[in-house]
Amino acid sequence: MQLRKLLWHFNLDLKRFTFNKIGFFSYMGPAISLVGQKRISIGNRVRIYPGCRMETHDNGEIIINDDCSIAQNFHITSSELPLVIGAKTTILGNVFITNIDHEYKNIDQHIMEQPMITKRTEIGENCFIGFGAAIQAGTVLGKQCIVGTNAVVKGEFPDYSVIVGAPAKVVKQYNKETGEWERI
Repeated sequence: MQLRKLLWHFNLDLKRFTFNKIGFFSYMGPAISLVGQKRISIGNRVRIYPGCRMETHDNGEIIINDDCSIAQNFHITSSELPLVIGAKTTILGNVFITNIDHEYKNIDQHIMEQPMITKRTEIGENCFIGFGAAIQAGTVLGKQCIVGTNAVVKGEFPDYSVIVGAPAKVVKQYNKETGEWERI
């Protein structure tokens, strides 16, 4: 297994000049699709497993900060604005993150032919995003948030929140004064 990761590291290193930035000691397994690589930045010690799909459109940016671990089949899209994943974040498999919504007001026109709406989307540092979660446009996760499996997340969430469900809501929050996790 370590040999495979070393190969992934060397393959990513060979692509260094096709990305905006590739940090030291990072690796990425074989990707399904990379669109707009010149607007994708990967920090130091980032681990991305096979099957990722990363896309930037209309000068959007994807910034993955240091020490992130991203499991298989990760899909991320960004348009117009930077989409930032904070340092030391762990993202499990089959997760989707976007800062793009599609307009759907014109019922006589296919949704994919209608304008895209871009909204600020950010993942705070030291977050954990569970398997199959969907992080929708307009989501801002604070520091050290935990997102449950298959959650559909949209909105702003404070630091140290546990977020679950579809639609997602905060069910626990860390209280710094008592040092305990409290149910909401």
